[in-house]
Amino acid sequence: MALQTVLETVECGEQDTVLKVLQIYNQEKSQCFTFEDEEREERKKLATLLIKFLERELQPSCQVTCLESIRILSRDKSCLGPFSTMETLKLLARHAGIDYTEEQIREIPDLDVILEALKCLCNIVFSSHEAQELSFEARLVVGLTDRIKLYNERNLPHDIKFFDLRLLFLLTALRVDIRQQFAQELRGIGLMTDTLELTLGVKWIDPHEVAAEENPAVPLPRQEAERAMEILKVLFNITYDTSKREVDEEDAALYRHLSALLRHCLMISADGEDRTEEFHSHTVNLLGNLPLKCLDVLLLPKVQPGSLEYLGVNMDAVNVLLDFLDRRLDRGHKLKESLTPVLNLLTESARAHRQTRKFLKTKVLPPLRDVKNRPEVGNLLRNKLVRLMTHIDTDVKHCAAEFLFVLCKESVARFVKYTGYGNAAGLLAARGLMAGGHADGEYSEDEDTDTEEYKEAKPNINPITGRVEEKLPNPMEGMTEEQKEYEAMKLVNMFDKLSRQQVIQPMSVTPEGNLTTLDLASIEDVVQPTDDDRASHDSDLALD
Repeated sequence: MALQTVLETVECGEQDTVLKVLQIYNQEKSQCFTFEDEEREERKKLATLLIKFLERELQPSCQVTCLESIRILSRDKSCLGPFSTMETLKLLARHAGIDYTEEQIREIPDLDVILEALKCLCNIVFSSHEAQELSFEARLVVGLTDRIKLYNERNLPHDIKFFDLRLLFLLTALRVDIRQQFAQELRGIGLMTDTLELTLGVKWIDPHEVAAEENPAVPLPRQEAERAMEILKVLFNITYDTSKREVDEEDAALYRHLSALLRHCLMISADGEDRTEEFHSHTVNLLGNLPLKCLDVLLLPKVQPGSLEYLGVNMDAVNVLLDFLDRRLDRGHKLKESLTPVLNLLTESARAHRQTRKFLKTKVLPPLRDVKNRPEVGNLLRNKLVRLMTHIDTDVKHCAAEFLFVLCKESVARFVKYTGYGNAAGLLAARGLMAGGHADGEYSEDEDTDTEEYKEAKPNINPITGRVEEKLPNPMEGMTEEQKEYEAMKLVNMFDKLSRQQVIQPMSVTPEGNLTTLDLASIEDVVQPTDDDRASHDSDLALD
């Protein structure tokens, strides 16, 4: 249908006629996500007319159809102007049932109207910077909060709950002021924790342990999993800075309560492998935000038949995190986004909890037996992590190296033993440990256990590569002392030449283990030109 025809019909304003025309227009454009520039002004005019039309007293079916048209037009960023006003946001909030007033939230009886209005708000808030700025003043988050509080009492359809949570996620992700208001003034962390508990359908069997009310072997249904993931994303937004500050006892109790629910999220599956992976990913992201002292809840459940026990502690949750890491390593794409959250979580957990560290070490760095291959060669978890230590992305290689370093109790000798000095050099240089020793972490004094294979091969292991190397012939065999000195000076002069041409920068290690620039003046006395160097001196000066 021609857009001009739609405009003329909506301008006339006869409800039944407008309904029919908009239904045809919506059907034609339902899958349209790109729009032609030629009709931009007509679409803007239609957007303005639809807002005015929606302000009238209309039948629910006509309201839904009008909102569907607004939703389609809101996909066009050039048409967002008429939708990005306080009046329009208030109008859509009223139809969505979240228009906050001091007395009460105005109820809209038709659920289809609520749903379409929520979809419109999601599109507009996501795409329009002006709408984002106005959303705080419009108090959309307050209206959403009041409705979410009633989820336990009202039997709202899944779609409405889902888009409530999606809109809340967008508001808290895009606006710092709304994020702070929801977390503090509206006590959003407690509300979202309660909503997550309701969505998961769990019962408390211990102060810090929950279980499914029904058959625990049954995966979380698709709709509940979708809502739970939106809740986890909202919680991630409003706890983003929690791990960086001290929390009081009241907040710590709240975070431990949440941690118990997150442990349950790790231990269950959703409907399908991909959805389970996404569900666990959001869970891991949120766990990384919580205060470290509250993560002991992951280890508190009693050891049950079938549980994975280590040093008397239930390691089921930690083992799930390790399996999650292994799967992410195998995927091999978007490593920064997919790996750093779980690596950071495991690293800090290992640093804070001795049992977790010792368990992870048995899984990731078991006693060495294979000393014939480089540490980065192979398909074991250690091999995959060592390969990441030389990754092009700085964050990825730092996280992988830090994780292994903590498992080695931040001992340089032990770290080099498992990774090779060549792979370890980046972290050691960054930490000022090139000369060896220990970092400042506090760890138990138990010693590393070496296998017989390692003890036998240890004298022949090249510390740079971390493996037993084939013995190569001595290149200086048969040389006189004068010849050896000549070759040594020739090498020094080559380094000197490359340094002066700024091809390389000589470095040395200070007694404290830090890298520092080597002063060329300090080695000038030992640099003596060889005959070959003198012969090529003139041509060298001509080099760029």
